[in-house]
Amino acid sequence: MDFSTFNDAERAHIQRLIEQKQMRDFMKFYTGLVERCFNDCVNDFTSKALTTKEETCVLRCTEKFIKYNERISLRFGELNQELMQQQAATAAQQQPGANP
Repeated sequence: MDFSTFNDAERAHIQRLIEQKQMRDFMKFYTGLVERCFNDCVNDFTSKALTTKEETCVLRCTEKFIKYNERISLRFGELNQELMQQQAATAAQQQPGANP
């Protein structure tokens, strides 16, 4: 999206909206991570401390969840870049005087 047509106040407002969306997305990711790993790993509530087995499970779960998210983000970036290149190529072909 081209923000050059917006004035400074509009750009600042859009930037704040983007930052709020990113924070919501991060909090959703974090909450999902905590909920999933806790539910999968913590089973014994007889002590306030995690057992060694539970702690190991939580660490592994967290690592897997983060790696999974990184992989999805990387793939999304690749697909987005391909889409942008396709759109640029299509736009170039539609320009008057462009060679087919």
